Amino acid sequence: MSGLVNCFTAFSSPRKSWVVFKINRAENASYTTIRQRRTNIRAEVSFVDGEEAKRLIVEEGYTVLDVRDRTQYDRAHIKSCYHTPLFIENKDNDIGTIIKRTVHNNFSGLFFGLPFTKLNPDFVKSVKGQFSSDSKLLLVCQEGLRSTAAANKLEQEGFQNLSCVTSGLQSVKPGTFESVGSTELQNAGKAGLVTVQGKISAILGTVLICLKV
Repeated sequence: MSGLVNCFTAFSSPRKSWVVFKINRAENASYTTIRQRRTNIRAEVSFVDGEEAKRLIVEEGYTVLDVRDRTQYDRAHIKSCYHTPLFIENKDNDIGTIIKRTVHNNFSGLFFGLPFTKLNPDFVKSVKGQFSSDSKLLLVCQEGLRSTAAANKLEQEGFQNLSCVTSGLQSVKPGTFESVGSTELQNAGKAGLVTVQGKISAILGTVLICLKV
């Protein structure tokens, strides 16, 4: 830096003064870029099992954020959790969406009870409206995929204290969390003809056993 100052003093013509000024600005710009890179280092999302997740809630004050769709949330959810779905029901009526929805409803919707959804465009905005970036959030979904995607989105927006349940609520042992709904947390993803088929198979099995006896 002192060399640049001396250069400026020795060559005081307007052209050479401008060159020195440009060099100084370039140095400052490089320093600013390095400083920004250092301050923008993001915290990593942690992945925990059901027992560790419960400890985070009880001992460390984590808040549960359920990112599943409305249907799974209504079947069963952790008591006192917040609900902001990463995907919402797709009710668009353009021809392409109508065709995709029809195909979906005749297969995945019919057999597995899965709704036809799209990415929630207001997900991040909604979460920011409820929590600050330093909030401790435990994100949950049914299989662990949506919560991971949601955590990555929030991490990019500056949230620092994020955890997810590995493999989702389907892997949580019954009784780990106090829940609300018509079924157990691990079964909230089961719906459609698959569940009916299971009951029918059980009935038929019982009938066949009785006939043999």
